[in-house]
Amino acid sequence: MSADNALVLAVIAKNLPEEQKKRAINYGIIMAFVFRFAALFAISFIANVWQIQAIGAAYLLYLGLKHIIQARFGKKNEDVHKDEKQKAGSGFWPTVSKIAIADLAFAIDSILAAVALALGLPDSPLREFGGMDGGQFLVVLLGGIAGLVLIKFAASWFVKLLAERPALETTAYAIVAWVGVKLAVITLAHEDIGVLDHHFPHSTGWTIVFYGVLVAVALLGWFAPTKKPQKAEA
Repeated sequence: MSADNALVLAVIAKNLPEEQKKRAINYGIIMAFVFRFAALFAISFIANVWQIQAIGAAYLLYLGLKHIIQARFGKKNEDVHKDEKQKAGSGFWPTVSKIAIADLAFAIDSILAAVALALGLPDSPLREFGGMDGGQFLVVLLGGIAGLVLIKFAASWFVKLLAERPALETTAYAIVAWVGVKLAVITLAHEDIGVLDHHFPHSTGWTIVFYGVLVAVALLGWFAPTKKPQKAEA
């Protein structure tokens, strides 16, 4: 999920001026750090309160589907007022606030996924910490640190990639929406909801489907033909 988080940072900040873009991404990395470690120490709360998971899923679905629908059905030529309104809503601080909400949603998803993997490990001789076996908690902590390092380097690379291949922006939002589906599945499998079996989100079948679709979307976006801007005639 760290690569997805980095991709979202790059996509949301891509329209800012170069200097502001770097600042927004740096803020995004700091917020990702804060939210993930806050989520780490609130594992029990996040795992037990399905409403928190539902809000994260809803935001990622909204973020991804909104762009996809606009890209597919939006008007090619918007009027001046709409254009000005869009620019007004894409300033530095509005962009940072969007990044913050996305970071929070990804923090919830990444910690839930990491905990699910760690709980499958054998118990360690370490004392229990944060409602988990000490060794399992340490694995989640190290995974979180590694993820943040990946976000730091991947975000800058994604910014350059999106500049070279603008068509990948829609692919990025499709991935965001799909991660929202994953978090929605976790919500529906919560014991208090019970729409899906409690173990389904961590089953082998769903894991294969999730990552299979994720890779397929990424490959389709990468190999899709890129429209090159037409040169003005002399």
